[in-house]
Amino acid sequence: MSDKNILQTEITYLKGVGPNRAKLLQQELNLYTYQDLLELYPRRYVDRTNNIKIKDIQEDGKSVVVIGKIIHTETIDNGKRKRFVAYLDDGTGVAELVWFQGLKWIEKYFTLGEEVAAFGKPAIYGNRLSFTHPDIDKLSGNDAADLPKILPVYPSTEKLRAAGLDPRGIRRLTYQLLLQLHQQQYVFEETLSESILQDKKLMPKHKAMYKIHFPRSFEELNAAKYRLKFEEFFYFQLQLAIKQGINKETHKGFVIPKNGNLFTEYTAKHLPFELTNAQKRVLQEIEQDMSSGIQMNRLVQGDVGSGKTMVAFLAMLNVIDAGYQCTMMAPTEILAEQHFRNISGYAQKIGINVALLTGSTKKKQREQLLQALKLNMIHILIGTHALLEDDVRFYKLGLAVIDEQHRFGVMQRAKLWKKNSEENKPVEVYPHVLVMTATPIPRSLALTLYGDLDVSIIDELPKNRKPIKTAIRTDKDKVKIYEFIRQQIKEGRQAYFVYPLVEQSEKLDLQAVTEGYQQIQALFPEYKVGLLHGKMHPAEKDDVMTKFKLNVFQILVATTVIEVGVDVPNASIMVIEHAERFGLAQLHQLRGRVGRGEYQSYCILMTSYQLSADGKKRLQTMEETNDGFKISDVDLEMRGPGEIFGTRQSGLPDFKIANIAQDSTILQEARKIAFFIVEKDPHLRLNEHSVLLQNYQKIIQEKTEISRVG
Repeated sequence: MSDKNILQTEITYLKGVGPNRAKLLQQELNLYTYQDLLELYPRRYVDRTNNIKIKDIQEDGKSVVVIGKIIHTETIDNGKRKRFVAYLDDGTGVAELVWFQGLKWIEKYFTLGEEVAAFGKPAIYGNRLSFTHPDIDKLSGNDAADLPKILPVYPSTEKLRAAGLDPRGIRRLTYQLLLQLHQQQYVFEETLSESILQDKKLMPKHKAMYKIHFPRSFEELNAAKYRLKFEEFFYFQLQLAIKQGINKETHKGFVIPKNGNLFTEYTAKHLPFELTNAQKRVLQEIEQDMSSGIQMNRLVQGDVGSGKTMVAFLAMLNVIDAGYQCTMMAPTEILAEQHFRNISGYAQKIGINVALLTGSTKKKQREQLLQALKLNMIHILIGTHALLEDDVRFYKLGLAVIDEQHRFGVMQRAKLWKKNSEENKPVEVYPHVLVMTATPIPRSLALTLYGDLDVSIIDELPKNRKPIKTAIRTDKDKVKIYEFIRQQIKEGRQAYFVYPLVEQSEKLDLQAVTEGYQQIQALFPEYKVGLLHGKMHPAEKDDVMTKFKLNVFQILVATTVIEVGVDVPNASIMVIEHAERFGLAQLHQLRGRVGRGEYQSYCILMTSYQLSADGKKRLQTMEETNDGFKISDVDLEMRGPGEIFGTRQSGLPDFKIANIAQDSTILQEARKIAFFIVEKDPHLRLNEHSVLLQNYQKIIQEKTEISRVG
């Protein structure tokens, strides 16, 4: 066996690379070493035995592979937009391959008569089948006969293509490297324990590294994919399991007895509604955590209107009963104020003091509040990021509730832990942490993003809530819609109209909320109409919302500023203009502003006649289900985790082959095994886990080195 460090060889030394190409590979694909190249996994595969024929293609939003010969190319310049077109003939028809960008490269790329595979989403214009900016892989040339039937297709860029490193060029480099390793009898070290390999019937690492690039069959390919995806998920979950284990070993929590006097009195005499079974279950999980003597770190997920705030308040009562204080942090002033109003309403019935601290709190009022906090005269402090400031100190903080966690970083969560400690004094016993979110998160994403937290789900709405009826409508339906709204308002209900922009945008050509406001006023002259948008002064916003709550305004025209923090049970109609412009999660959050009372509620998605395939899927999903978790699964599948939260901000790992959206079953299996191993052997000291410990330490070391460099 040759040197184990051969994979760390700089890529410039690989045959066919050299200094210039090496520099490009570093800049464009972040490839520095042999290992980096081998971990540049194919992003798809061309099945040369089973491609679709042009005559059978339909425009259904799905990407397809067509294989044929280039019969003609031309550059077309009509004065407006220049484009390059290559015509591909597969014997059953001709498809146009069209490029609007990168023309200098693409104009020189094709040779007449050569065979290529084109991958992309087909569109039909008139009788012409067209692919815009398809992925191309050349099948002609000296090595065509030697190509495998399952052809790996690698990522590339315009600059790499210009240097001869299109997907075919990168495939040649990968083949060259694997051939070199084989000739040197290099063996990829196994990274999983023998028990995991046998239990999960996984392909060995050495074989998987070859078969992921050049499989002989789809059975081999799928086995290699599963093995490598499992490994990525396993080591990430192993880190979370060890971190959670260490926290439970080292982070003692205040012991909070269950069912204290305040809790018993409030639930017996003042509870405004019967708790759902889901609320009761989650409350029991919280009580179990807080009475254990270990710091609670629990995430509570619940759809809009599922009663998370009441669960948090009831948990607070036990904490206050035990002699401690509570705090709740929200990402915006509107949401903080909403929580303050709700919790103050609950708390005043049993003599609990609640205060609000935000960036808008006046200096004198703030000083008085902070003094009262230190003297234990405030039981619950609700606020925004202002709670994190150094001069905010508690007499004895026992529970920190964080709402909409994805808008805060882990460091901010940890900062709340230290609000009891004196300067430079280590924390010995930690406040409990309850994280809440009304943004349903797919289970696979929650296990990745919040993997070090215990997860509870409130998956049941209060008994008096009726499912919101959602419908997709176009301009031709507006007269009927306005009549329906008029009838609803006559019966005492209220309506929202939501627009995507504050000012007219020439690019998007959408109705601005200000224009919409004027139109709605003209259409409903008999009713009072309010206007709310993000550019208004906070006092103006509060005034408008108060008037809408009191039914002074029967209609509210707004932007997405109402997405969170607005609770008007009497409002039963939500009209979303240009609904195709909103993301799924945002549409679901907006819809959640209605259906909060006893009345039947409606959400009307106004849209244009021409919708993209993605736009159609989003709106149809909204029409078909009110289940936020089902909606979040579709959103994750369509957009990917990075776009949902922003990869950098969310702390999502950079998986090289695993996909959180598509591989949730593998993720959950890997997590189950990782947590089982850590429960059995918290420090991986058993001989059977030596390979796991070795790789875990290697990953931690690499992360430390990266953070130092970064």
